[in-house]
Amino acid sequence: MKQADAEDRIKKLRKEIKEHNERYYIHNVPVISDFEYDLLVNELETLEKKFPELADDDSPTRTVGSDLTNEFRQFTHPYPMLSLGNTYSEQEIMDFDARIRKAVSGIVEYVCELKFDGASVSLAYVKGVLKRALTRGDGSKGDDVTHNIRTVRSIPEKITGNNVPDEFIIRGEILLSKEVFNNLNEARIRDAINPFANPRNAAAGTLKLLDPGITAARKLDCIFYFVLGEDLPFDNHYENLKAASGWGFRVHESIRLCKSPGEVMDYIRHWEAERENLPYEIDGIVIKVNSLSMQKELGNTAKSPRWAIAFKYKAEQALTRLLSVSFQVGRTGTVTPVANLEPVLLAGTTVKRASLHNADQIALLDLHVNDMVYVEKGGEIIPKIVGIDHSYRDSGSIKVTFAENCPECGTKLVKNEGEANHYCPNYLHCPPQIKGRIGHFISRKAMDIDGLGEETIDLLYNSNLIGNFADLYKLHAGQLIPLERLGEKSAANIIKSIRLSLGVPYHRVVYALGIRHVGETVAKIIAKKFSSIDDLMEANMEQLTAIREIGPRIAASIVSYFSDKDNIEIIRRLKSAGITLREETKAEQAGNSLTGKTIVISGLFYRNSREEYKSIIENNRGKYSSSVSKNTSFILAGENMGQSKLEKARELGIRIINETEFLGIIGEE
Repeated sequence: MKQADAEDRIKKLRKEIKEHNERYYIHNVPVISDFEYDLLVNELETLEKKFPELADDDSPTRTVGSDLTNEFRQFTHPYPMLSLGNTYSEQEIMDFDARIRKAVSGIVEYVCELKFDGASVSLAYVKGVLKRALTRGDGSKGDDVTHNIRTVRSIPEKITGNNVPDEFIIRGEILLSKEVFNNLNEARIRDAINPFANPRNAAAGTLKLLDPGITAARKLDCIFYFVLGEDLPFDNHYENLKAASGWGFRVHESIRLCKSPGEVMDYIRHWEAERENLPYEIDGIVIKVNSLSMQKELGNTAKSPRWAIAFKYKAEQALTRLLSVSFQVGRTGTVTPVANLEPVLLAGTTVKRASLHNADQIALLDLHVNDMVYVEKGGEIIPKIVGIDHSYRDSGSIKVTFAENCPECGTKLVKNEGEANHYCPNYLHCPPQIKGRIGHFISRKAMDIDGLGEETIDLLYNSNLIGNFADLYKLHAGQLIPLERLGEKSAANIIKSIRLSLGVPYHRVVYALGIRHVGETVAKIIAKKFSSIDDLMEANMEQLTAIREIGPRIAASIVSYFSDKDNIEIIRRLKSAGITLREETKAEQAGNSLTGKTIVISGLFYRNSREEYKSIIENNRGKYSSSVSKNTSFILAGENMGQSKLEKARELGIRIINETEFLGIIGEE
């Protein structure tokens, strides 16, 4: 390959890999398998070695994929969180062992661990107390997710035991069990919310939620795999992990000390056969040099430790024929391509359809009708196409192209810059969007209207009884009773549930409106900042993006929604129906739960500002004080609590509570 050709290919690979990193780490919606991703990285590494003059320190081969987001504060990792080198080959494990033994002297031992498929976190403990939790981030710094981590039951707030260092870092993998994941997706489907693709995406997304209450409800778990520090009890990885288990950290019982590469391969083969029986998804095995002094001697590359490697299991695949591609329209207008396949048995189920995600994926695969395609189901709800066997392709086969017009209403599709998906802009008159928005509006976490499933919504829409969700509030039982599958009792229950929805809190109404990019958490934030729907309708881009959690894309979507006269008319009708379209004031929320209590506030907070907490204390008949004394009932402590207040509290034996505990006391959690 000539240098000019290599330069073009390298630029294309770097751009493509960075896009996949963003999809994986930031959006938790990967569109290619780990194996395909690794092939791209390996190709790039090979070209960069062959043409060293084209090297770049910013290349994905030299940097760690980043999950950093603007919604969280960032802190530097005391020890960089590097990525592991991957292999799918037994021979490469043997080569890895040969390199290790050549580079160091002494007896080489390895620790083998299951490679759990979740989201990595790094926890800092000082004097036995959890101080901070960071995501991997870009390897050098991570997002502070301490508030969410405190909701994970398998992560101890305080630890005791033998030989606990004064300060140390412990790393683990945040996980969702297969059972919890399946239950979560069943609930999302019932509530007309798109299911998560796999447990890893669900865990990573949950870790970045802005509401710790939702995080707690997701039942995350954590399994720990690495202890770091200057004063660890042992000079080897295996015994330090065992010690951490004794301190109260969950270390999986499968870890094994291996004396030879043969024992490593036995471990790999054993768990390849047994992994389906585990409660959690794993995608491979991690092999680490046991001796810490050897680890230090071997060192790291810019991206990966030289003393560890991951053996990746290939996801189960099947080869079948692509019959056609259809296009589905969601409630927000997003158009998703779906592959229709000749039925094939895969991972114990018969597969007839597979996800194609978006136009980029179709172009990447270069799909043609009647292609023989490889379908993979590695933790996916809907299987996906990961490759093509070109030897079966007919010379006259027709190339698959993405739809130009909406398959339901014929409107020309739109693709915004910076977004992966096409969508239909005809949201007021495109039937699946209308019915999808009604389904979202009535869902449990929105207006919570019982008795109106997908079939009933279809029935009401096709009978011209409803054309949007505001029409629900003009229905009466007499219109419903004659309809198929309904009767007096069902009709009465539906009307009763519609009437009960008038009392749903304002923030849930904002979520129920179905504004593009406005999910449950963002709706809460918006409702808090704009205390009535009228204030929100008048908000401009500058006011919206001034909110830390609101970026330009969300802000533009909100402004666009309320600039549409048809949406304004729907809001007017919801007002007339009596729906709650303003937030209760602090005075309206006041209670007497803090009567007789004197409370000191110290530190930085996430849910409310210090001034808001002062008002909340007074509204609940408590007394705010700026200094700690024997009369202090408790201290409401946030991040970076003042040291003098902390020492005074310990001296006087005064209780210190966090933000979540405080909100629980006043009945807001």
